[in-house]
Amino acid sequence: MRPPLTLELLATPKEVSEVRRALRAYMGGPCDDLQLCASELITNVVRHLGEGVPVRVRVVCEQGRTRLEVTDPDPRALPVLCKAADDDETGRGLALLDALTLRWGVEQGPNRKTVWCEMRGMHDGSRGMVAGVIGS
Repeated sequence: MRPPLTLELLATPKEVSEVRRALRAYMGGPCDDLQLCASELITNVVRHLGEGVPVRVRVVCEQGRTRLEVTDPDPRALPVLCKAADDDETGRGLALLDALTLRWGVEQGPNRKTVWCEMRGMHDGSRGMVAGVIGS
């Protein structure tokens, strides 16, 4: 089992691409769904809390699942899954997260919140995310 990846950063649009690169390196190859989920969650921090907010990104790969966590210092700004209209320019990020993951949720603390998601997959050391079989 590989150790978890933890990244401490300030949420900015530039950091989103840096996180995607770090995830690809950590996974050892393509991990498009994981990168997209991380991008959406960090972008939500930028959009709803502002640029420069401290964020912790954590990825754990174990038991055939990959868990992504994005923690920020505002326990009150909770993500809401909504249905965007056809002509809306925003509002689809959590719908993407919901579609790509097995499950997702929010853990609140007194001075923080963590938005997390889990997806199927495991790391084989050479090809990044590989479909896994859960519960069969």
